[in-house]
Amino acid sequence: MAQYLIFLTISTSIFALFGLGLNLQWGFTGLINFGHVAFMTLGAYTTVLLTLKGVPLVLSAIIGAVVAALLGLAIGFSTLRLREDYLGIVTIGVGELIRLVVNNQDLPVGNEWKSGAFGVQSYPIPLATLVPNLFIKLLLITLLTLLALITLWQLWRWIGVSRVLSSTTNSQKKVGSKQEFISHLVIGVFLALLTVAIYISGVIGLYDYNATAGLMLVSLIVLAFVFWRLEILVRSPWGRVLKAIREDEEIPKALGKNVFWYKLQSLMLGGAIAGIAGAFIAWQLSAIYPNNFEPIETFTAWIIVILGGSGSNLGTILGAVLYFMYYEGTRNLDKIISLDSDRLSALRIMIIGLILMVLMIWRPQGILGKKEELTLGK
Repeated sequence: MAQYLIFLTISTSIFALFGLGLNLQWGFTGLINFGHVAFMTLGAYTTVLLTLKGVPLVLSAIIGAVVAALLGLAIGFSTLRLREDYLGIVTIGVGELIRLVVNNQDLPVGNEWKSGAFGVQSYPIPLATLVPNLFIKLLLITLLTLLALITLWQLWRWIGVSRVLSSTTNSQKKVGSKQEFISHLVIGVFLALLTVAIYISGVIGLYDYNATAGLMLVSLIVLAFVFWRLEILVRSPWGRVLKAIREDEEIPKALGKNVFWYKLQSLMLGGAIAGIAGAFIAWQLSAIYPNNFEPIETFTAWIIVILGGSGSNLGTILGAVLYFMYYEGTRNLDKIISLDSDRLSALRIMIIGLILMVLMIWRPQGILGKKEELTLGK
């Protein structure tokens, strides 16, 4: 059970990272990106091919993120001066183009060239060869403990801020604010219990050391760092300009802001974050193939962002948690409903589509999105 929860934690953290990149582009800047998987593809392949050439893992992942950001630069220069729908068309085309190129071209795997259709295997993975003594095990567990405590503290602060706002709101909005506080309390308790469960599983995995537990720790640390920096960025003057561009880009233009440059920065930074997610998915899978990066991965990110709340980084993480809970919870649906694998897969997609439709009616801004901020209530 602990190993299963560790695997789910890695998957959730990877797609939370992937979703955070899309949320920066769409949720905060309003850029339509239907080919987000292209950044993940470049990040994954750049990382593993460089490690097979002897480049250190961390440096390979950083270069993979830079390459993904350069793709954002290329897409941005060619489309951002055009209408928004052109960006959506170009990105979905670029995503498929990169996958098909990787599938049909020979790749420099180690000291030889191999067809991309055969994938890439047997590349180094973080902490896979580590044989820790007791001191190293305790050090890793300490890092996980600090991460868990910081998470619980931040959740406590988040609930506390919501409580203060609900108690100081004027009488006209008091009922809605109290309802929001209750929903935040429920979500906070749920995430806190999940944090404790992950922590216990992680301690077991790290003490009886296995590489999967090590990868989980690294992925959670990177997710926490990216989330922390994004929260600082979106609350800064830079982030406020992005929100202004999302609402009406003519206003920041009138104030002398270089809208094109801000959009380009958002596209590149979001692409770099997706490139890091690509490195982690390559490490988790241990072997990557072009079919691992199909367009459905982009729309998984869209589901996560919409479900959790566009324009909310915490909402994106919550959306990733809920998506993988649903995804794993319906994996054995064939034991209840007698269907073959293809029809079962279609049914699972139909159900998540129905959930999103109901959500759009009940709460169009997503679970943690702000209706007034996204101008959905105007």
